[in-house]
Amino acid sequence: MTIPAFDAAQTREWTHRFAESVYATEAELTALDQQAGDGDFGTNLAAGVQAAGPLLERVGARSGPADVMGAMATAFLDEIGGTSGPLFGLLFQALSRAAARSGPGLTTAALAEGVAEGLAAIRRVGDASPGDKTLVDALSPAVDALRAAADAPPAAALATAAAGAWRGVRDTAALTARMGRASYLGERATGIPDPGAVGVALFFASAGETVRALEPHLTPG
Repeated sequence: MTIPAFDAAQTREWTHRFAESVYATEAELTALDQQAGDGDFGTNLAAGVQAAGPLLERVGARSGPADVMGAMATAFLDEIGGTSGPLFGLLFQALSRAAARSGPGLTTAALAEGVAEGLAAIRRVGDASPGDKTLVDALSPAVDALRAAADAPPAAALATAAAGAWRGVRDTAALTARMGRASYLGERATGIPDPGAVGVALFFASAGETVRALEPHLTPG
């Protein structure tokens, strides 16, 4: 039985849609972060995908998904300041390593492994736990969803991960932040989804579509 996997072209399309999603929702991301953070999250995320563009263009036709995610990691780790750049960079770096271990394609098992390793690295560096109102609250349910979808092809597994991540995003609105600038705002940030969590959900959702507006995903259905 052949295990379904994303090849380099499909992985590159994913990152391309992620960039389009970030550009399309940058204003909304900025508005969220102005209410609950430093106000620079949308700008930083857009700068990250912009910096990744030239690196992705250099990824040759014979390269694999590991090289695509590696280019994303390099852009976010080396070019983007603030908190969000390095944390997203760690996620992309873990996905790149998992893809390299999985062989020529990015399987669902490799996705689950990479995202789990990225989550662990982010928690080590940021010292954040689920319930702290950070991107961890979207990344953790995405890991659970990917593990539960072990037998599904990557596209279906990532759609499930995106749904879990969006639920995590909506849950952050009811939380009181215990990390970052939002923690200084206390209950004044209650009712506002965490921007970093939104960015994580945006990444998974972009595997299947370009997200043009955040509001439909932030409103409980």
